[in-house]
Amino acid sequence: MQGKIALEEAFALPRFAEKTRWWASLFATDPEKHAAEINDIQNIRLEYMDKHGVGYTILSYTAPGVQDIWEPKEAQALAVEVNDYIAAQVKAKPDRFGAFATLSMHDPQEASAELRRCVKELGFKGALVNDTQRAGTDGDDMIFYDGPEWDVFWKTCTDLDVPFYLHPRNPTGTIHDKLWAKRHWLIGPPLSFAHGVSLHALGMVTNGVFDRNPSLQVVLGHLGEHIPFDLWRINHWFEDVKKPLGLSCKKTIREYFAENIWITTSGHFSSTTLNFCINEVGSDRILFSIDYPFESFKDACVWFDETELSNVDRTKIGKGNAERLFKLK
Repeated sequence: MQGKIALEEAFALPRFAEKTRWWASLFATDPEKHAAEINDIQNIRLEYMDKHGVGYTILSYTAPGVQDIWEPKEAQALAVEVNDYIAAQVKAKPDRFGAFATLSMHDPQEASAELRRCVKELGFKGALVNDTQRAGTDGDDMIFYDGPEWDVFWKTCTDLDVPFYLHPRNPTGTIHDKLWAKRHWLIGPPLSFAHGVSLHALGMVTNGVFDRNPSLQVVLGHLGEHIPFDLWRINHWFEDVKKPLGLSCKKTIREYFAENIWITTSGHFSSTTLNFCINEVGSDRILFSIDYPFESFKDACVWFDETELSNVDRTKIGKGNAERLFKLK
């Protein structure tokens, strides 16, 4: 399929090249290749896009990114630097690239102001944030965005009419030590990513973020971070048990998925799983993505182009839904 749109596609700052190579050595089977790919925008990436039928990519700063910085001023300075850097890269090829804003999430007013700058002045398509913001004197606190103090930020998203991509990051601090240190092979895509993001996303549901901001659009990668596979059970317990006990959500979990939540195919190239998600959340709420360079263009695109889908669903998931969500046409 030609003209696919991909939107969980990472880049790094060139000045962190040495750190990027070290980081890649912790998870990549070929760290040098990974480092070269994530530091490139205009050459290797475009060659892959052309070869595999990807017409447009929305770029985002690699995890854990600014969410790993617990000193607020340092986090904000890096966010601004990243946004200015990628804006210049996108400007060189605006027909092929867009960008998500990188945000420090220490303060909702500050995050709102930077998002507004990125959308209004730099033409960005929304924001991508790597789960909770590390905070506190030693970075062991975690800021969630599901409380009413964050409504000023969510209102900015809805006023600007741009989506928010909730992306994972690795567990850190006490959470890492207590849950994951002795189970380190489960960190990342095997389990911890879905564990973190699903908690955060469902917290947004149960804490009323979507009820207070009914037009907010949130994107979850990796075919929904396990949530679609528990949708029946979550719905049953919310509606039949939790609400009679006091849960105050105005809608069902299925309605939030139909009206506020999108999922992408990033890093999850299973036809069985995709078809399950189509049945659970509908093809109108699914977006193609790759998760490059943590996953390969070839694996994602060959799978998607060859998997059994109706032409209507392939077009919607491959590009049509993204065109609608991000107003690309």
